[in-house]
Amino acid sequence: MKAQDFTTSFLVKQSPEQVFKAVNNVRGWWSEQIEGRTDALNEVFDYHYQDVHRCRMRIIEFVPNQKVVWLVEENYFNFTQDKTEWNNTRISFEIKQKGDQTALLFTHIGLVPDYECYNICSDAWGTYITQSLKSLIETGKGNPNPYQVEIDHAENPKNGAAHYSVSFLLDRAPATVYQAVTEVNKWWNTGLTGTSTATGDEFEVTFGDVHYTKHKVVEAVPFKRIVWLVTDSKHTFVQDQQEWTGTKNIFEINPEAGKTRLTFTHLGLQPTLECFTDCSNGWNQFIQGSLLPYILDGKGKPF
Repeated sequence: MKAQDFTTSFLVKQSPEQVFKAVNNVRGWWSEQIEGRTDALNEVFDYHYQDVHRCRMRIIEFVPNQKVVWLVEENYFNFTQDKTEWNNTRISFEIKQKGDQTALLFTHIGLVPDYECYNICSDAWGTYITQSLKSLIETGKGNPNPYQVEIDHAENPKNGAAHYSVSFLLDRAPATVYQAVTEVNKWWNTGLTGTSTATGDEFEVTFGDVHYTKHKVVEAVPFKRIVWLVTDSKHTFVQDQQEWTGTKNIFEINPEAGKTRLTFTHLGLQPTLECFTDCSNGWNQFIQGSLLPYILDGKGKPF
C-alpha cells in the first residue's frame, strides 16, 4: 500500500465475524443495484449508478473474518476525461481485533490524488464506509444507493390502437412479484372488498364518488400471469361513465437476464377514451408509485 492511496478506518464493538459478514453484504451498504455474488473468492459482480458510474469487481482475496480484496476489472465514469481511471485498482478491507473492539481498514489501492476523480471518489468512499457500512455493522441497516429500476414505457399496438402499458425490470424473484400483485389492498386501494388471488375471485375498488370498478380474476397462473376483467365500472368525471367495463388489466411476469420483468397492460384503455389521460396518470401513480415500491421494499402507497 502506498501512503497516497485513499484509506479510511473505524472501530466498532462488533466481532470480526460480524464485520466480515457486513462487508460482504455489499447491497446492504454500497448499492442495491449490485448484480452478482459478493461473498466468495473469484466471484464477479457489477455495480452501476444511473449513467454516472459503472464497474465490474472480481474478489481476488477472501480470508474469513480477516480480509477481502476486490480487483476492478472494468470501470466507466461519465464525468472524467479518462473514463476508466479505476481499472486494475484494488479495493481492500482488512479486519483486525483490537482489544474488545474490531478495526476495519479500508484502502482503495490505486486511487491517488493524481486521479481526476480523486476528490469525488474519496468523498463517496468516506460516506459509504464510515457511515453506511459502519451503520450496517452497528445497527443492521446501512444507507446504500437505492435500486434504480429500469422502466420502459411501451404502447402495445392492437388493430391500429394503443393500450396503456408499462414495464419494469426488477431485481426480485417472479414469486415475489406475483405475490405483491395479488395483494391489491397493499398497493392500490385499502378499502378493496372481495378477494383477488385466484381465478374466479371478484373484488370491488372505490375512490370516493369518482371511481368504482368491479373486477373478476379470469386468469391466475402462479408466478407468470394475472388477468382481471372489469365487469362493471363508473367514472363520474366522463360522459360515458362505463368506459372501463369489458376492459382487462393484465400483469405479465417473466424471467429476464437474472431478474424479473413485470409488464402491466390495461387492455382497452386507449387514447380515444375520454378518461385516457386521467386514468393513465392514475395507473402511473399506483403501478409505478405504489406497486413498485411494495415489491422492492414492502412499502406501497395505496389509496
